[in-house]
Amino acid sequence: MQLEKSIAVNDHFQLQYEEAQGCFVLLYPEGMVQLNQSAGEIMNLCDGKKSCLDISKILEEKFQMPDLKKDVEAFLTEAIERKWVMYAQ
Repeated sequence: MQLEKSIAVNDHFQLQYEEAQGCFVLLYPEGMVQLNQSAGEIMNLCDGKKSCLDISKILEEKFQMPDLKKDVEAFLTEAIERKWVMYAQ
């Protein structure tokens, strides 16, 4: 995991908030992934400008919880492996 590189949602996926389900979902041509709250919060910050470190800091401030970096890094590592996100150019 390159902690300081910007991360973006893969162009083959669409992240959107589903009011009816009360959560973020990740849509792709073959289906949909329903994200839990923390995964949705992280994915929603993957805008191609923010890095893992930036996202961790934003969420630590938003939820008043220290030391979220390891959790954010673990999720983003898995999201990269699943090709949900990628490093921005």
